[in-house]
Amino acid sequence: MNQASFSANHSASTIRDYLALLKPRVMSLVVFTGLVGLLLAPGHIHPFIGSIAIFCIALGSGASGAINMWYERDIDALMSRTKNRPIPAGRINPDSAIEFAAIMAGASVFIMAVAVNYLSALLLLSAICFYVFIYTVWLKRRTPQNIVIGGAAGAFPPLIGWAAVTGSLAPEPLLLFLIIFMWTPAHFWALALYRSDDYKMAGIPMLPVVAGVQETKRQIIIYSFLLVFSSILPFLYHYSGKVYLIGALLLGARFIHHSTLVYRGGPETSFKMFKFSIYYLFLLFALLLVDKYASW
Repeated sequence: MNQASFSANHSASTIRDYLALLKPRVMSLVVFTGLVGLLLAPGHIHPFIGSIAIFCIALGSGASGAINMWYERDIDALMSRTKNRPIPAGRINPDSAIEFAAIMAGASVFIMAVAVNYLSALLLLSAICFYVFIYTVWLKRRTPQNIVIGGAAGAFPPLIGWAAVTGSLAPEPLLLFLIIFMWTPAHFWALALYRSDDYKMAGIPMLPVVAGVQETKRQIIIYSFLLVFSSILPFLYHYSGKVYLIGALLLGARFIHHSTLVYRGGPETSFKMFKFSIYYLFLLFALLLVDKYASW
């Protein structure tokens, strides 16, 4: 391989590694739920300004993910699921990673404040700080309730999207916040059941490690029902119609079905539930848009 080919391949690899720092799969859900909050909000926002708002949400989400990887590089190196991430694998220097993440975080909040409005920028800053300082630094290594409390960080995007349009908050986006908040524990505990040996090896007090498998399965069942109840609140408060209600009930029934399979089954059922839960949240929020435009 000549020098030019080596340099090109190395540059491509470096770009891929920096993209991996942003946790793109997590970012995709964050961006989509933020977009739904923006599109559901009353009033009008110029498409260009709306695009900037969504870009800032993506930038802030990516920055949070990168800071998380930087801070957790020691435990990531111990777990099979994460040991090949760019920092523990040695492909990105930790100092370079945190500089990259800090610039992104600062830029996302600054651009949001200047181009959109101050409230959406404040909410974006709160989401970043909550994920980094409350969840990553304080909760994750200290309590099995890390996911329950820390889940609030991932529930901010609909609030940010709504505030980008209206410059204010209202009950509607708070219900969307609640849905994501209730979705998070069952989603992550399903993964924790599947990867409990990893978390035990890294010394992370996830619920299966601290309370045991059966208690975790019981909690998944409880939160699944709480999630389904939360998912129908937009209809009960007349913020959505029958199209959304029917879809939410069907998806909810499927979610509870997966949780009962987890309760009765082994690790493979947990991983199936984890994957389904991602589709569940995407489809549930997509239904809110379908319901809105169907009513038009």
